[in-house]
Amino acid sequence: MCFYNQKKFACGDFSWTGFAHRCNYEYRTGETCGMKLVNMTEHDSVICRLCEKIETKRRRRSAEIERLTRWEREGANLVASMDKSKRLIGDLGKEIIQLEREREEKQKHIGGRKF
Repeated sequence: MCFYNQKKFACGDFSWTGFAHRCNYEYRTGETCGMKLVNMTEHDSVICRLCEKIETKRRRRSAEIERLTRWEREGANLVASMDKSKRLIGDLGKEIIQLEREREEKQKHIGGRKF
């Protein structure tokens, strides 16, 4: 049980920042026991990097959807561009789902360990 500082983001995720001090139960000199306990938590007003990627992809996907609906509404003859836009929307949707799964997995594995 060694103590680490923690950074908590606005989205609810956290990251371990720095080693604070060792516990009394460690018998090997110069090593940590592997169990992480929170020494101090600093709150950050920004979201984590992974949530930032998810939000960016969602904004890009919604912009593509708006562009596609505008083209369909105006009756544009840009069939090739519309097909490309539809594929891009699908790809962005898959990337968003994959990033959300990655975030869920990260939340399940607190401190890098499976429970």
